[in-house]
Amino acid sequence: MTLLYDLLDYNKSFVEDEKYKNYVLTKSPNKKMVLVSCMDTRLTEMSFKSLGLKNGDIKHIQNAGGVISHPYGSTVRSILVAVYMLGVEEVVIMGHHDCGFGALKPEPMIEEMKKRGISDNTFDVLEHSRINIKNWLQGFDSVEESVKDSVRKVHEHPLFDNNVPVHGLVIDPDNGKVDLVVDGYKKD
Repeated sequence: MTLLYDLLDYNKSFVEDEKYKNYVLTKSPNKKMVLVSCMDTRLTEMSFKSLGLKNGDIKHIQNAGGVISHPYGSTVRSILVAVYMLGVEEVVIMGHHDCGFGALKPEPMIEEMKKRGISDNTFDVLEHSRINIKNWLQGFDSVEESVKDSVRKVHEHPLFDNNVPVHGLVIDPDNGKVDLVVDGYKKD
């Protein structure tokens, strides 16, 4: 239970030794792009290295599955902020093979929640509030289709500037190979 304290101890020396100077950047990304990808630890550096990116090149948003699950959720809000306030000119949604979120089934997760003390009453309240928790926790069958769906949700958003291309990619976390799923430069 000391991980936090270990991190804070390291941070103290990081600041005192002025190591932060290697990472001071501006708020706007150099390459004027926002990348939405999965929070999978295998992609933390792989997604950057496989595309020739470095710190400061892009805005990077990570969530479970790299999925745009709701048109008015925090991921879309972050994309809109990046486009309208931070100079972003292109959006990339990047899923990956062997995604844990893709294989996610809601029932085992709900059972784990209950084991950790989330009551049946909480699930009943959510259901009566018209929140379908099973749909909300459901993964996807095809990473390519998930990426296409997320690209569509961004592109069709009523507040999104349709002059900004939205691309879809899928990366292999084992070797960094990236496949193009949606070319945002091509208009349908």
